[in-house]
Amino acid sequence: MSSSVQRKRIRKDPAARRAEIVTTAAAVALAEGLECVTLRRIGEELAVRPGLISHYFPSAEELVAEAFGHAATAELDRLLPDAGGATGEPEPDTATAGTAADGATPVGTAPSGSAAGPLVRLRRFLGRTTGEEYDAISRLWINARHLSRYRPLLRERVARQEAAWRGRLEELIRDGVAADEFRTADPLGAAVQILVVLDGLGVHVNTVTPARPAAVLRMAHSTAERELGLSAGALDHPEPTEQSPS
Repeated sequence: MSSSVQRKRIRKDPAARRAEIVTTAAAVALAEGLECVTLRRIGEELAVRPGLISHYFPSAEELVAEAFGHAATAELDRLLPDAGGATGEPEPDTATAGTAADGATPVGTAPSGSAAGPLVRLRRFLGRTTGEEYDAISRLWINARHLSRYRPLLRERVARQEAAWRGRLEELIRDGVAADEFRTADPLGAAVQILVVLDGLGVHVNTVTPARPAAVLRMAHSTAERELGLSAGALDHPEPTEQSPS
């Protein structure tokens, strides 16, 4: 005698379902471009009908804007976490950070158990803006800025993300000025200059330009060092060192 048990269809919580849709769309955008983010495509990725996707996002334009915003925010949090380490990424207790602008006092050293200082955080940020992982977000920004010329929702989201990245870096620089690690009368101007250089370097990901000289790869570092009153090489990323027990 055989019996059959009918499986119950499990419905996801609306917030969880929406988050799943956005995360999937962001992954497609990073891998293949925002043009590939359609209701049908995301439905196929999640093995659901396009109608379910449209329940949360009535138009593909809304989903495209949300996908870009999610990917850009996630990358910002990875590259430049808040001072308190909002992403949960472990911060070493201490870091040797070179010298202050006057060359007198070591800076960027965080007390045991505290978050890293502004100089160390800036050094990490610049160190993370090279390589294949950063190339993916560079391509996405190029893609989004181009498409935003014709898509108002995406244009608004691009502007919001630009403000978020600019604000996060400006806040870091202000922290560094307050801690006497950086010297600038214009933290916003310095942040914009650094980001503009990074944008310019990012354009090369879609070209067949030969390998760039080290001086070119360091342009963002050099710009930051000049604008923040740091000595040359102060923002190079050293290997972590352990503190000797006292």
